[in-house]
Amino acid sequence: MEGYGLFLVLLVSALLLGFLSVLFALIWVFHYGEGLSWDGGSAEFNWHPVLIITGFVFIQGIAIIVYRLPWTWKCSKLLIKFIHAGLNTIAMILAIVSLVAVFDFHNVKNIPNMYSLHSWIGLAAVIFYTLQLVLGFAVFLLPFAPVSLRASLMPIHIYSGLLIFATVIATALMGFTEKLIFALKNPAYSTSPPEAIFVNTLGLLILIFGALILWMATRPHWKRPPEQNSKIQQPNGGTPEGTEEESTMTDCSNTDKSDVEFNSEAAARKRNLKLDEVGQRSTM
Repeated sequence: MEGYGLFLVLLVSALLLGFLSVLFALIWVFHYGEGLSWDGGSAEFNWHPVLIITGFVFIQGIAIIVYRLPWTWKCSKLLIKFIHAGLNTIAMILAIVSLVAVFDFHNVKNIPNMYSLHSWIGLAAVIFYTLQLVLGFAVFLLPFAPVSLRASLMPIHIYSGLLIFATVIATALMGFTEKLIFALKNPAYSTSPPEAIFVNTLGLLILIFGALILWMATRPHWKRPPEQNSKIQQPNGGTPEGTEEESTMTDCSNTDKSDVEFNSEAAARKRNLKLDEVGQRSTM
């Protein structure tokens, strides 16, 4: 892998920033807010930022770069697909629960819904993310879609995934500002009280985390290489997904072990053939 050291530095930095973002979100709602609850009050609203940051930002970011982790390249690509889909499913569920929390809070407090740009873009991001996940399952995970369809939709799938992730980051930043403007009255947000500085720092953490994820996901030399040992010819002369076969889910270490055993067996056969040939010549 070219630039392996740089990749590790960026990966560790992104993971650290992601964990810090989740930690900052919890400190925000417990130290500056009323904690977490499901009672229609402010504590219920607090589920919204916590779940968005945890699922829609952090977990979605990890799901994007799971294909780029070099120590998974010897694993079955089908296994990595299941991990990718599973992480995105968790992120989607957390995002939907966060929307339920904020709508329920607004309805209890008689606050209008869907009037701000933050709410418009946020709801659109959740809808498109859900569609992206469903289509991803149907086209790339289930074995029914033809190879030509997968190949034509893959660039769109990648681009829309990155676009949705970037949109989520931007929407979260808008949400932070909107929440602080409404919540901080005395002292006002404009006077930069401790909570304002703390949440602004949280926004910077999320922004840098998103930038690192997008950088790692768009470097062509960090892309997962095509599988070499699992190619099989199909009736049409190609392989699944146009380039490689989806092998069954196996442990990565088992793959290396089976290759070694196969090579040793082949060498033993060659030695036995040579001994047979020598024996036949000696009897002639």
